Amino acid sequence: MRIEVGPEISRDDRSVLTTGTFDGVHLGHRAIIRYLVDRAAKMGGVPTLVTFDPHPREVIAGVHVPLLTTMDERAALARALGIERFVVLPFTRDLSNLEPEDYIADVLLGQIGMKEIVVGYDHRFGRRARGDRDLLDALGAEHHFSVDVIPEQIETGVTVSSTEIRQRLATGDVERAAHLLGRPYRFSGTVVHGEGRGRTIGFPTANVQLEHDRKMLPAIGVYAVRASVAGSALAPEASGDNVSARVQAPTVRHGMMNIGKRPTFEVDGAVKAEVHLFETDADLYGRRLSVDVVARIRGEKPFDGPQALVRQLKEDRQRAQWMLVGSPEAGSK
Repeated sequence: MRIEVGPEISRDDRSVLTTGTFDGVHLGHRAIIRYLVDRAAKMGGVPTLVTFDPHPREVIAGVHVPLLTTMDERAALARALGIERFVVLPFTRDLSNLEPEDYIADVLLGQIGMKEIVVGYDHRFGRRARGDRDLLDALGAEHHFSVDVIPEQIETGVTVSSTEIRQRLATGDVERAAHLLGRPYRFSGTVVHGEGRGRTIGFPTANVQLEHDRKMLPAIGVYAVRASVAGSALAPEASGDNVSARVQAPTVRHGMMNIGKRPTFEVDGAVKAEVHLFETDADLYGRRLSVDVVARIRGEKPFDGPQALVRQLKEDRQRAQWMLVGSPEAGSK
């Protein structure tokens, strides 16, 4: 897959493209992308996804938008769905002020190249979101590109949207968020040194420093998770001909995670993600850990001391193990 960012963008008139933020690459996004890839194959075109960085609302409204997917995650998910060209447009105030006619003529046709555009049923574009389906059809007739529109995607009575998924994660409803995403919610980061309190009470944790400061974490609380790290850190002791394969393949482990401020030990601590993995005592410091959040166990609460905390953690571990047995394996579909 070709990844083109900013000045690296080169015009390709074979592009059959879709454009939007695509944060999350959820079920609605996937329907658009799959249709796009199929259309490109039939037309002999290049399936192209055009996305934006930063999130448009950060520029237009000046608000913080927590991301469901980093740009690397978005690109990987798009590649898995068959996208061959991944274009990242820097979203600036100037771009937001382009009239829809100029956005189509100067950016999509002039800068990126386009023979067909595939959009969602509610797609809006250009200054003040003035561009709509009718204007797209008119511009298509003028500039000789075709327009395809995907209908609204409905899952169990709820419109699939990035906003809905963020709201679910903000309340800790990670199972519903996973249903709308089509996969468990995932975040990744580097394991950094903490204070080591977990190890002293028999529950060592990996403190995960997120790889992107805009990446969203679910609500404060305790969760059942699956985690993986590339390489052999989580793998069983390798021997013989299996050494190479075990070193290269990521190994998945069940575990539980606390997202919060550790109220038993700290009064005003920052929110942290701490992962306790079952059946491993591997040294993960400095390694990149990917965490799939499977189910919520409980909210965060303070305890009278370490002994009360340990009793609760043992109960949490039992619940997490029960929640994880028989659940679909984590990973992008």
